[in-house]
Amino acid sequence: MATLLRKAKGKMKKKDRYELVLGYFRNEMPKVTTELEYGSVFQLLVAVVLSAQCTDKRVNMITPSLFERFPDAKAMAEAEADEVYEYIKSVSYPNSKSRHLVDMARMLMSDFAGEVPTSMDELMSLPGVGRKTANVIQAVAFGRSVIAVDTHVFRVSHRLGLVPKNCDTPLKVEKELMRNIPSDIIADAHHWLLLHGRYVCTSRSPHCDKCPFGSFCPKVMEGSKLA
Repeated sequence: MATLLRKAKGKMKKKDRYELVLGYFRNEMPKVTTELEYGSVFQLLVAVVLSAQCTDKRVNMITPSLFERFPDAKAMAEAEADEVYEYIKSVSYPNSKSRHLVDMARMLMSDFAGEVPTSMDELMSLPGVGRKTANVIQAVAFGRSVIAVDTHVFRVSHRLGLVPKNCDTPLKVEKELMRNIPSDIIADAHHWLLLHGRYVCTSRSPHCDKCPFGSFCPKVMEGSKLA
């Protein structure tokens, strides 16, 4: 690690950059998982859907009462969107999310016997479930070696130079990270990069004084246009 830190002052190879970043997180954050609170795979799926363009803190504030009323797919499938809306109206886009949650629960009951499917294609067939959400479920609930790219992971991956500028979509970033991160820590890497983006490398006014990667952050390079 010390050798890599010395290298960080000059131009770094991509392999060294990944080794430095992942090595730091592996040492400092060996135990990491989602900050969403849930009691089952179904509840995790609901929480992840609710977390789209919304903070985990806000989601955790409303899910206790939501899950008390709708603890499983069967209970939610029997509800109407208007009823679900009353429990989630403080999150972003509550109208569309309430519809998605009810439709999702009904599809789980009709097509999957009330259980959350494990395959990527089946997860993405559910209303309101995109690639990022499906990857979170696969990684957190089923222990798969996949990485979900949200706005934090996308931003941090670019800022730390882990992906090239032409990785301009979440899918391209996902594929590049998958190629360079060992499979046994891919799921952890999602949380490492996400939490770094949430609390340190924030979108606006990043807390650079708290960042351990300042010596090779692209912003210190001449002509940097760090976004």
